[in-house]
Amino acid sequence: MPVAASSCLICAHAALESRDMITTILIRHGLLAVALLGAITHQAFSTSKRVPAAQQNFVDKFRAVGAASYTNAIVILFIVTCIGGALLYPTYRLDVRPTLEDLDLRAANGVFEIKEHLAAIGLGLLPAYWFFWRQPLTIEGVVARRYLTWILAFIIWWNFLVGHVLNNIRGLFQ
Repeated sequence: MPVAASSCLICAHAALESRDMITTILIRHGLLAVALLGAITHQAFSTSKRVPAAQQNFVDKFRAVGAASYTNAIVILFIVTCIGGALLYPTYRLDVRPTLEDLDLRAANGVFEIKEHLAAIGLGLLPAYWFFWRQPLTIEGVVARRYLTWILAFIIWWNFLVGHVLNNIRGLFQ
């Protein structure tokens, strides 16, 4: 086998391994995002007003969780999910974004830019979020906990939905 053909096979094999690695990271990133989504949604609903036990329905039972117990998991999942997104970012910039630009999907690129900014804001909010959810839970921090949790919930839901839709757009036009 000539040297040029051999090096082409090596390059092709490396490209396949790289694509498999990116796919693996993307799947793990998505699974972590789903876990984060569930945790922040439970915690956000638990900060809403309480209903007497006799009048509880499904939604009331959904929010009747130990909200403080989710705090550390949410902080860790948010950070790890952002790290996964950072590992995927070069592939997005080099592979997905040009496809979106070629298809003249400027809005898709725009919402991804918003996603990036919201992720950075969320990372910046994490210390305050953790501070207000630490033990012991104080009465003074109830409003701050509620608003910080709902802001993070919005950020996480936005980022999840935008990431999911953009991943689907890229898959449709491969």
